[in-house]
Amino acid sequence: MFGANGMVIYRQKRAEMQTLRGEVDRLRKENSQYVDQIRSLKSDPGAIEKEAREQLHYTRPGEVVLVAPVPPPKPPSGRAKN
Repeated sequence: MFGANGMVIYRQKRAEMQTLRGEVDRLRKENSQYVDQIRSLKSDPGAIEKEAREQLHYTRPGEVVLVAPVPPPKPPSGRAKN
């Protein structure tokens, strides 16, 4: 019951397995989204333009891009650590 292969260990391993299965499912979904994004970037001119506009701030003639400034970092709180 409490040995190396007891019920306590079994329940711990089962919970760990469920956690890992959930993580695998999440990673598979994320991977699928990346595959779809890569596929669209290879073939869809609209997707390529969207990425260029967002990441490189490209514009069409006559357009203006407004970029918000980065907020300053918050001052540290509490006492100094030694």
